[in-house]
Amino acid sequence: MTGSVPAKEIRAIVSGNQADPFAWLGMHVTGGGLVVRAFLPCASKVQLIDATSAKPVADMVRIHDDGLFEASLADAAPFDYRLRRFAGGGHQDIADPYAFAPVLGEIDRYLLSEGTHYRSYEKLGAHVAAIGGVDGVAFALWAPNARRVSVVGDFNGWDGRCHAMRLHPGCGIWEIFIPGIGEGALYKFEIKGADGALLPLKADPYAFYMEQSPGTASIVHDINGFDWSDKDWFDERAAKNRRDAPISIYEVHLGSWRRKPEDANRVLNYRELADSLIPYVKSMGFSHIELLPVTEFPFDGSWGYQPIGLFAPTSRYGAPDDFRHFVDRCHAQGIGIILDWVVGHFPEDPHGLGLFDGTHLFEHADPRMGRHADWGTLIYNFSRAEVANYLLANALFWLEQYHIDGLRVDAVASMLYLDYSRKEGEWLPNERGGNENFGAAAFLRRLNELVYSHHPGAFTVAEESTSWPKVSQPTDTGGLGFGYKWNMGWMNDSLDYISHEPVHRKYHHNELTFSLIYAFSENFVLPVSHDEVVHGKGSLLARMPGDEWQQFANMRLYLAYMFTHPGKKLLFMGCEFAQGSEWDYRTSLDWHLADLPQHQGIQILVRDLNRLYRDIPALHLKDCEGEGFSWIEANDSEQSVLSYTRHGERREDAVIVVCNFTPVPRENYQIGVASQGAYEELLNTDSHFYGGSDKGNLGAVRAGLEPAHGLPFSLRVTLPPLGVVVFRRNPEA
Repeated sequence: MTGSVPAKEIRAIVSGNQADPFAWLGMHVTGGGLVVRAFLPCASKVQLIDATSAKPVADMVRIHDDGLFEASLADAAPFDYRLRRFAGGGHQDIADPYAFAPVLGEIDRYLLSEGTHYRSYEKLGAHVAAIGGVDGVAFALWAPNARRVSVVGDFNGWDGRCHAMRLHPGCGIWEIFIPGIGEGALYKFEIKGADGALLPLKADPYAFYMEQSPGTASIVHDINGFDWSDKDWFDERAAKNRRDAPISIYEVHLGSWRRKPEDANRVLNYRELADSLIPYVKSMGFSHIELLPVTEFPFDGSWGYQPIGLFAPTSRYGAPDDFRHFVDRCHAQGIGIILDWVVGHFPEDPHGLGLFDGTHLFEHADPRMGRHADWGTLIYNFSRAEVANYLLANALFWLEQYHIDGLRVDAVASMLYLDYSRKEGEWLPNERGGNENFGAAAFLRRLNELVYSHHPGAFTVAEESTSWPKVSQPTDTGGLGFGYKWNMGWMNDSLDYISHEPVHRKYHHNELTFSLIYAFSENFVLPVSHDEVVHGKGSLLARMPGDEWQQFANMRLYLAYMFTHPGKKLLFMGCEFAQGSEWDYRTSLDWHLADLPQHQGIQILVRDLNRLYRDIPALHLKDCEGEGFSWIEANDSEQSVLSYTRHGERREDAVIVVCNFTPVPRENYQIGVASQGAYEELLNTDSHFYGGSDKGNLGAVRAGLEPAHGLPFSLRVTLPPLGVVVFRRNPEA
C-alpha cells in the first residue's frame, strides 16, 4: 500500500463501482507511515483530526473533484481519528465508517452460511449500536452475487457512492457500521448486480420498521427495551392453547374492524384498537384474536397477503412498540394473538425480494417453480438453506420479540404441491416424478419443530385445503408437525348445505354428516373466515335462504351447529352480529346494525355460544378425539334433523345436540339417551333473546323408559323451526 491510488481505483470509488472500498478508504499502514482516505462528495474541505485531542493532524488533499480526499503521514502509527468535514459555511467532526473492523464474527458468518442461524435478525438488517464509544448503526445484508452493495438514505443524500459495504465472500454477506445515525433514519440498499447493472433500490429484508405506503424506505429502529407485563399470561398460555382447550378465534382485519368516520374515515391505530377491540373481544367470549397479516405490505388491496417486510409490523397503525402494546394488552385480558403468516409467496414489487442481487436469490429461477401466475407473485426457494433460514428466523422472531402466541400459515397447499393451480406442462415434477414439493414439506416440518421446541406454549395452524396426510401430526411420526389444521372440507360442505332452501336440504343431508368421517384425522379448526365473505360471495347472512326471519334463524342455526361440532372455532369479524353486506377492506364494519334487534340477537347468541363452549367441558375437551362424539341419529334426512352427543371425561358431562334444518317445528321428537332423569335445556337458538319465536321445552325435559336409537331411554322434545337445542342431564333434578 502506497500513498498514491491507481487511477482505475479512483474511478471505481467515485463512480460507485468499487467492490472492495475498505481496501482503499479509511486508515492504512504504508511502508513509510500512514495514509487516510475519505470519500465525502459534499465537503469543500476535510481535515484529519486526532480523536483524543480533537486537534487537526493534517489537511487532507482532494485527489478527485467528486470528493475523494487523502492525507499521508510519514513515520506515524495508527491512532483514533475523526474527519472534520467543511460544508455550507460550517464544519462537523464525524467518525469514519471505514475505520471500523467487521462486526460479524466467524461463528455468525458460519451459521448464516449454513442456514442454521435462527436468530439471524440479531445480525442482519440495521442495528443501533455503539462501537468503540461511537454511536451508529451496523448494517448487514445477504447478497452473494452482487458486485457492490451500499447503504443509502436520508443521511447521505441517497448517494450509493458514500457508504459502500464490506463483503464476506465465504457467506455472501455485506456489512458496514455507519457512525452518527440512529433511530428514525430512512434507508435502503443500492445493489449492483454481477453484470454491473444498477438494480432498483431494495428495502431491507430484515427491516424492523418501514415507511407507510406509498413510501418504500426501511426505517432504523431499535426493537429492544419494551417493558412487557404479561408474565402471568405466559404462565398459563400452554394450557390455553392445548387440544383440550376451548379455543374460539375472532379473525380481524385491523384496518376495517372499526374506523373514524368523523376523522376522514381513518383507520384506528394499535393503541386505539387496544382500547376498543380488546374489550369487545373479551366481552364476546373469544379466546384468541387472529390478525390478517400485519407484516408490512405495499398494497392495501392485498389485505396483507403480499408482504414486503416480514420483520416489520405495518406502520399503517403505528410504530412497532405500539403493536407490542396491543399484544401486551391482549395478554392482560387473557386473550391470545395469532398472526396470519405468509411465506408461500411474495410480491414482485421492485423494492422487494425479487431478483434481489440481480439473480433469483430468494425465488426459484424457473417460473414453473418460482412464480404464481394467478397471483402475480414469486415463490420462495425453500430448498435453499439461507432462504429457509430467513423464514424460520422470522417465525421465531414474532414469537420472541412480539410475544405472539400462534402462527397460522397461509396457503400451505400452494407450498406443498408443485402443480398447484398449474396446467399440464406448467410445472416441474420432483425427482420421483410426483407433484409433491419435498423442499417445502421439509421446511414446514423444521418450522414446526423449531416453534414447539423454542416456544412450547405457542402453536401453529395450517391453512391446508387438500388431503395431504398428517398435517397436524408430529414430525417424528411422518407428519408436518402443525398444531392444528383448518377444516376446509367442513366449511365448504356446511356452507353449501345451509345455502339450500330447506325444502331441498333432505337431498343434501350427507353434506352435513360427511365431515364426521374424517373429523378426527387431524386437529381441526372450523373456519368461517374472511375468504367466505368476499369476491361476490356476499355476507354470511346473505348466504342464508328464505325471508328475513328465516335468514336470521338459519344464521343462528348454523352458528350453533358450528359451535357444537367437533373442532376449534374461527369466526370472521362482522359475522358475530350478522353483517349485512359483503366485507370491504376500505370501510368499517356496519356497527349500526348491532343496535337492531335481529342483529343484536345474533350477537348475544355468539356471546352465549362462546360461554357454553368454554364452560361445558364436553364441547371442547375432546374436540380432536373420536371418543368425544357419537351420533344419536345421523340419517333423518327426510326431516333434515341431526342429533348427536358430545362427550367429556365423565359420563355425566355429556351434552345432547339436536339440529332442525327446516322451518317446520317438530313436536314430540324422540331422542335416545343413555341415562334416566331430567335434562336441562342449555341452549335454544329460537329463544326470544336471540330474535326467535320461543318455541322450545320450557327449560327442561325428562327422559322416559322407552328406548330409542340403540339407547335404553329417550327424550320427547320440541324442536324449534330452523333451530338448535342443547341438553345436559341434571343429576340434581
